[in-house]
Amino acid sequence: MKYIIKKEDENLTIKEILTSKIGVSSRLYTRLKKNKKIIVNGINRLPHECLKEHDVLEINFDYEINTFELEEGPLEVLYEDDMILAVNKNPFLVVHPTKGHPTGTLMNHIAYYLAKNGDDSKIRFVNRLDRDTSGVVIIAKNQFIHHRLSEAMKAREVNKEYIALVEGMVEKDIDLIDLPIERESEDSINRIVRKDGKPSQTQYEVIERFNEYALLKIKLFTGRTHQIRVHLTHIGYPIMGDELYNKKSEFMDRQFLHCTEMDFVHPITKEKIILNAPYKTDMNKVLDRLRGE
Repeated sequence: MKYIIKKEDENLTIKEILTSKIGVSSRLYTRLKKNKKIIVNGINRLPHECLKEHDVLEINFDYEINTFELEEGPLEVLYEDDMILAVNKNPFLVVHPTKGHPTGTLMNHIAYYLAKNGDDSKIRFVNRLDRDTSGVVIIAKNQFIHHRLSEAMKAREVNKEYIALVEGMVEKDIDLIDLPIERESEDSINRIVRKDGKPSQTQYEVIERFNEYALLKIKLFTGRTHQIRVHLTHIGYPIMGDELYNKKSEFMDRQFLHCTEMDFVHPITKEKIILNAPYKTDMNKVLDRLRGE
């Protein structure tokens, strides 16, 4: 991981930049120093030395090597640097290998892509999507970045927006659904709105109406399993094609749900990263049909 020294960083020591600017913990800093993992302009430097503008500070975090099978597959990259990878996930694709899907997953495709580019580091998903949901998925390339982005998620510092096509004539143009969600039963994969559930908040805004459907822009304030699907079903507007909470659709072979945007402050560069995932082909076909195009 590389950090370019800015003008405001001048006269700060290497240790000060690592701990106060980058956010490395004291424990991690001690380990990096001991293992000589801190490099400036290609050489080891003492931690009390000050750096100058445009110096390149490189931190070689310890990482685990990827052990998953490499499989070539379609991958739409939205953003990439030496710390973060973001992709527009295709539908009908499981994110992580499971007993039922040991191969052919997004994990396998990403492992192939990284290996092809000389990177064998372990893949760490910052967020995940259901098999039939498409859109933005963020991957951290080392444990430190994964921790920082995961903490940002918990602190609601990562903005997440989705698009969903729902059944019914949605009355309100904009509304906040603030209802707790819990498993239907201990051994069920279904979630329901339940008084003893976990606090869950979903905001929706109508962006286009059709005769029997509405296209919604959705913002999540919490990240419960199936949250959007459960909330919209509960208020009477189930997502088209959602076979778990609604019924199969004649228009498409999956639920019309897509993570269209994420934005966050980069943990290292402090730049705002805005990720936009274009609609998938099946989504555009449905919308064209409903518009009569």
